Amino acid sequence: MTDRYAVFGNPIAHSKSPLIHRLFAAQTGEALTYEALLAPLDDFPAFARAFFAEGLGANVTVPFKEEAFRLADALTERARRAGAVNTLKKQADGRLLGDNTDGAGLVRDLTVNAGLSLRGQRILLLGAGGAVRGVLEPLLAEQPAELVIANRTVEKAEALARLFADLGPVAASGFDWIDAPVDLIINGTSASLAGERPPIAASLIQPGHTICYDMMYAKTPTAFNHWAAEQGAARTLDGLGMLVEQAAEAFYLWRGVRPDSAPVLAELRRQLAEG
Repeated sequence: MTDRYAVFGNPIAHSKSPLIHRLFAAQTGEALTYEALLAPLDDFPAFARAFFAEGLGANVTVPFKEEAFRLADALTERARRAGAVNTLKKQADGRLLGDNTDGAGLVRDLTVNAGLSLRGQRILLLGAGGAVRGVLEPLLAEQPAELVIANRTVEKAEALARLFADLGPVAASGFDWIDAPVDLIINGTSASLAGERPPIAASLIQPGHTICYDMMYAKTPTAFNHWAAEQGAARTLDGLGMLVEQAAEAFYLWRGVRPDSAPVLAELRRQLAEG
């Protein structure tokens, strides 16, 4: 029987994960199936356990990452730090290993695909929800000079800063507390989904120098990236590469083979443009 994998979510029909993993499988010669499964909101654990009676691995998306964290029998350090799981792997003994590949995907997109060095950089991270918590450990591992978490509710940013203070120079701020230019701004809020942007000062962007990254992506530039370009940002990047890279990290965890993400990202970029 062909090895079975899936992505769990609700809603899930929009997911690009099946396409990404089918392309990875074709590229690497790995024999597997991968499908998008609509998980019930009221009984995710039973649904996941039923899948893993025969399935070997799954990605987990909104709104089940915290439930997957609780479901896992063992956790990687980065999943434990994130407090959320986006990748599950059935181990040889049948126990479920929970991992979080979001942060690794973001860092790889920034450092490999975009060619950036994060060491010694001043990074501003917008938001204090699950998306931000999931990327803090890998970002701090790159040894930035400073990482500031800015959020509308400052207490949430402060709580995250305390949780990750042992990993590097991390601080908390309100959206309107800072206005000095930084090297990199990462939007980890969901504002772009509503066509909006976090209310931060334009002076944070040093024209021709500051790079802006939105974890969201769309056919046209997100509201945040559109605004950043108007302020003279050196580059604006979206989260499509992060999506592909976190999937590649999950594929590697499952199969022990790291796929070449570049042609897969190029294909998704082409399909997104054609819309």
